[in-house]
Amino acid sequence: MPEDITGERKRDRCVTGIDALDSIVDGGIPRGNTVLITGSVGTGKTTLSMEFLVHGALAGENCLFISVTESCEKLMNNIIPYDFFDEKLIREGKLVFLDMPVIYSQLGLEQLEFDMEEVDVLVDAISDIVSELQTSRLVIDSITSVCYRLRTQEKIREFILRLGAVLSSKGCTSLLVSEISPAEERYSLFGVEEAIADGIIFMGNLERRGDLLRTLQVVKMRGTMHSRAKYVLDLTHCGVLLVPLLKGGSVNGG
Repeated sequence: MPEDITGERKRDRCVTGIDALDSIVDGGIPRGNTVLITGSVGTGKTTLSMEFLVHGALAGENCLFISVTESCEKLMNNIIPYDFFDEKLIREGKLVFLDMPVIYSQLGLEQLEFDMEEVDVLVDAISDIVSELQTSRLVIDSITSVCYRLRTQEKIREFILRLGAVLSSKGCTSLLVSEISPAEERYSLFGVEEAIADGIIFMGNLERRGDLLRTLQVVKMRGTMHSRAKYVLDLTHCGVLLVPLLKGGSVNGG
């Protein structure tokens, strides 16, 4: 592992492939980090997470998307408009989609609330899938929907701590999509996820001159220097584009 100019050992990076985001976090997300992608509905959380996986698959990494609330078939029809996407990534197993309800069913986790033993069973199952597929990039969309089945802060904390530790030990960099209401003054619905995650990428909406702009801000990211500036986010067929939001709410470059 190389050293930086301070003499400290630098973490290996998981390059997201979203150029501006990689610049914000000084070259990429530290490999093995568990990052909360948080925001209200329509802010681009799933799209950004999907692009993170597609770029990884194009670079030869094994990538896994676990969908909790929406079927993977519907998701693929609606979320892959990229010019650079190639369906062979799915055929060759570089990009794999799994439905969490199917995992629940296979594990016999049919009840509305899981106990601690069932939390362990779920973590072990995800760990086994990651090992079997040799996954290096994982997205769970959304972790909030899983937390509804855990109910208590104690079980949520145990689940995310155990899951993060297991995935990190396998060198898997993970994005956990977190859903919050626009009025929330914290970064996760239950207030536990944000304290445990290695990173928080906050995605929001900003009204400007009658338009509703998507925004992105890296609130924290362990293992790297990073900007905390707010950026305007645009979703295009070429991928996610980010433009700095200047003080006063204006956008750099117009």
